[in-house]
Amino acid sequence: MSARIARVGVVGGGQMGAGIAEVCARAGVHTIVCEADATAADRARERVAVSLERAVQRGKLDRLTAEDALGRLVFTGDLDALADRQLVVEAVVENAEAKTEVFTALDKLVEDPGAILATNTSAIPVMRLGMATHRADHVLGLHFFNPVPVLPLVEVVPSLHTAPATVAAAEEFVTSVLGKTVVRSQDRSGFVVNAL
Repeated sequence: MSARIARVGVVGGGQMGAGIAEVCARAGVHTIVCEADATAADRARERVAVSLERAVQRGKLDRLTAEDALGRLVFTGDLDALADRQLVVEAVVENAEAKTEVFTALDKLVEDPGAILATNTSAIPVMRLGMATHRADHVLGLHFFNPVPVLPLVEVVPSLHTAPATVAAAEEFVTSVLGKTVVRSQDRSGFVVNAL
């Protein structure tokens, strides 16, 4: 992946997924959030809107910036909407089977073979999820911490199959675009922060 990441997808619009989508949108990145259905997608949109409004009320964000961020977000129940994404972050329930299904589906539908497929897991081996695809060299962990808009750390977790260029592109995105601090972790249960 050589182009700067400008199109992000997030699978799962719960607390973590909504937070990840929010920080991407606040950083100027067009982001699509995919949920199980339209009702869940509407709940995810509301979750982000409430968080942005809270940031405005606390003086952490001006209203125009919040409105612009919300305008960069699309919420859908259609996974196919993620086909053109350069980075997709999976943030579904912490269940290996559910996450594996997501990675298998993303592998088939994300058009760019160089796109990064990332998981927000803190417990499931990244290699296991990568092996559910035909592009394990483009799979890694991007473990954000809750609340995502506030906490600065992101664990970048390559598996033994993750290409160095994938790691470099992910770290560049996290630091230069999102303004977060990277902690490199090994692919083992708990990673760094949860293990402390």
